[in-house]
Amino acid sequence: MARPPPEVRLAAVPVHVRGPAARFLSSLSVDRSLAVYDIAGSIAHVEMLGESGLLAPEETAGLLAGLRSVGREIADGTFPWRPELEDVHTNIESRLTELIGDLGGKLHTARSRNDQVALDERLYLRSAVRAVAARLVALEEVLLARGEEEGATPMPGYTHLQRAQTVSLGHHLLAHFWRFDRDLDRLFSTAERSDISPLGAGALAGSTLPILPDRPARRLGFSRRFENSLDAVSDRDPFAELLFDLALLAVHASGLGEEIVLFATKEFGFLERTESLGSGSSLMPQKRNPDVAELVRGKAGPVVGALVSLLTTLKGLPLAYDRDLQEDKAPVLLAVRNVTDLVEALTSLLASARFDRAALARAAADPEMTATDLAEGLVARGVPFRSAHEAVTGLFRESAGAVRPDQALRRLPELGEDASRLLDPSTALGRRVSAGGPGPKAFALQLSRARTRLGLRSQSLSSLARKVEQIEELVNKEGT
Repeated sequence: MARPPPEVRLAAVPVHVRGPAARFLSSLSVDRSLAVYDIAGSIAHVEMLGESGLLAPEETAGLLAGLRSVGREIADGTFPWRPELEDVHTNIESRLTELIGDLGGKLHTARSRNDQVALDERLYLRSAVRAVAARLVALEEVLLARGEEEGATPMPGYTHLQRAQTVSLGHHLLAHFWRFDRDLDRLFSTAERSDISPLGAGALAGSTLPILPDRPARRLGFSRRFENSLDAVSDRDPFAELLFDLALLAVHASGLGEEIVLFATKEFGFLERTESLGSGSSLMPQKRNPDVAELVRGKAGPVVGALVSLLTTLKGLPLAYDRDLQEDKAPVLLAVRNVTDLVEALTSLLASARFDRAALARAAADPEMTATDLAEGLVARGVPFRSAHEAVTGLFRESAGAVRPDQALRRLPELGEDASRLLDPSTALGRRVSAGGPGPKAFALQLSRARTRLGLRSQSLSSLARKVEQIEELVNKEGT
């Protein structure tokens, strides 16, 4: 068979990227952040090669010692990154060979950069979920604490940004608790579904060598290894799912940020304009702007864009690996950074926010918000709901919203003496008896269930943290 021409002959380690396209082809500026996961995967791979008999014991020991030396250099900032080497994998392997000689060339035995990067990404995802989840748990703790404080503080509930029915501030805050709790659930589920090691899939078709993919999978804390080598190196579902989780989380945070912006205006006046909200105006001395909440809204946009970016990259790719997948990491890194920042900022803001209970109570005293209670009072006395709705609509129309008890009794005689009670906004919260509502008994049960849920989430976070720490120990501790 004729040899390939020199310009296409593959070197053992693809060292230099030269020519006009060098910068275009390089991914080092992005994927160097995966270095610790690359080291961990290489350590587990070397251990497996030793167990398989593909490396002598002294070779295994030499490679492990060299990899941990490289890991220490990366950790302490002394690693000599070489931009002419196109990615993190090549930088690490080249440095390893500089430290231990030709033995470093055996690191890549039975492995491709395709299964290598797929592994690095799954290890990174595990760590990213832990980082975001830890901050979400802290945010939930603040929402739960503030919600408990304000469980009896009445405020208007809104639909279409118009006053609708009376709720409590605590009930409103816990609505956000449950939104973020679903975000936590999705993040943990994504981590669980991605708990599959792709190492051993090679470039796309495994290896002719007697490797043992189950060994590094267990060593790296995965619950199982891949089933199909083609799928293993091309699967980016974990990143796509993570970005969806983060995008929806950011949307939820942005909605809360918008409410903070509104509540801090003089038009609402529900939040005192303290320094924790943000900065003053460079021109207007009286201003205190809700900068933190506005930036929470603003940083949500790029996270949603990151999801669209990755899905667009993945659309229409044939099996197995394609170089387009080099572009999968930057959107994820950006989204994780934005979400951790905005959740931290939101947690700090809510912990120190000062609500104006008097302003909330004045708004909750709007008599129009008793309209539904009047209609339901009629329903409780046998009036069909549509008839009750029409009668109450007419009552409020003719009184321009300021309904007196005698007017209600004249227009709605079925209510009798209860007309005055149902028109009293101060008793509106106590009248809300349905499950999951803002009434005192239902709210107490909601608080109890939220505390239980938060405890379970903390347990899940601890379990995930142990897996992340396992990777750190693998890189940092000598020996196996």
